[in-house]
Amino acid sequence: MNKKTLFPPLKEQMDLIKRGAFEIIPEEELVQKLEKSIKESNPLNIKLGCDPTRPDLHLGHSVVLRKLAQFQQLGHTAILIIGDFTGMIGDPSGRNSSRPPLSFSESRENGKSYFEQASKILDKEKTRIVYNSEWLGKMTFEDVIKLASKYTIARMLERDDFTNRYKGGIPISMHEVLYPLAQAMDSVAIQSDVELGGTDQKFNLLVGRDIQREFGMQPQVILTLPLLIGTDGVEKMSKSLDNYIGINESPKDIYGKTLSISDDLIYTYFELTTDIPNEELKTIQHNLTEKKINPRDIKRSLARKLVEMYHSAEAALEAETEFDNIFVKKGLPDEVEEYKVDPNKKEMEIIDLIVEVGFAPSKGEARRLVQQGGVTIDGEKISNIKEVVRLDKTMILKVGKRNFIKIIGN
Repeated sequence: MNKKTLFPPLKEQMDLIKRGAFEIIPEEELVQKLEKSIKESNPLNIKLGCDPTRPDLHLGHSVVLRKLAQFQQLGHTAILIIGDFTGMIGDPSGRNSSRPPLSFSESRENGKSYFEQASKILDKEKTRIVYNSEWLGKMTFEDVIKLASKYTIARMLERDDFTNRYKGGIPISMHEVLYPLAQAMDSVAIQSDVELGGTDQKFNLLVGRDIQREFGMQPQVILTLPLLIGTDGVEKMSKSLDNYIGINESPKDIYGKTLSISDDLIYTYFELTTDIPNEELKTIQHNLTEKKINPRDIKRSLARKLVEMYHSAEAALEAETEFDNIFVKKGLPDEVEEYKVDPNKKEMEIIDLIVEVGFAPSKGEARRLVQQGGVTIDGEKISNIKEVVRLDKTMILKVGKRNFIKIIGN
């Protein structure tokens, strides 16, 4: 087979590459690299570095891994750098204090676990795995001094996290200053054409461009991706904040946790954490914007999709059935009072609905019930006091422990 047929046309590649991307710097250089790649039938080296401080991967990690997998699909070389050496330094990005370093053996063990989990997303056979101790561990002190001379303290202090710590009198250790330079050497060692990372990695990725120039190389293009907001709807997804959905979790946990995300995150999760086609993505966006379909139903399809991706279609169906049995049907009285809403009403705010069915004497009391977490619809907790409930289908409204009512939809 002619190798030139391995690469899709430029526009097709750019459409997939730009999906969900926050920033491409500079985009015109990426276009040039892709054009050259197609012309010469040479794949680009796509770099993703992981500092294996936490071996358990969640959907937040999957965002950048999925982008690396998309480059694989386009015929390019995915290079996953396990930071067994830099893990002993500790990446200061986004930190207001020093990150505890790992031992070399911990870094290696965590890196092995990282790759095994990442293989649920990447094509394992087509992924090049390298450990940065292979080159960083061989550098002499003279090499480190020469590398450090290529960057200034003033440039390092341009980082928001360093600036904030400096102004706040919080110590910044020299090993943290060296971290971006060590990460940049990774780009030199593997001759990276494109480096991927979250928006919090932008500074480190740009340092890579600068250091590659210092070594007489064509600088890498950087592509940053948004930090996925966790199930709390506020902070970025993090295991330490317990707002995460782990890719190794059970089908029922992935399904249930997905249903707990806020409605305004549904599209973002579809775009960043799934591989559904762009046309289907546009339909979802249209349905959410125009309120053509109840967001809860779209969220259920997202939950099924995620379980299917990390387990199977059968597991997704079983997880949904189990969820409905436990959270929708379980605990209902033998007879549940029915309430028929005004046929002219298509939707109501949750506060108004609670008052209308008689479960609260006032909007103030209804608001308090929602804020205390005592209100669910079909087993799904309502935490937003401004939540708009579509009245196009029958549902079970539960307020407190014993107040149930079946809302008959229009």
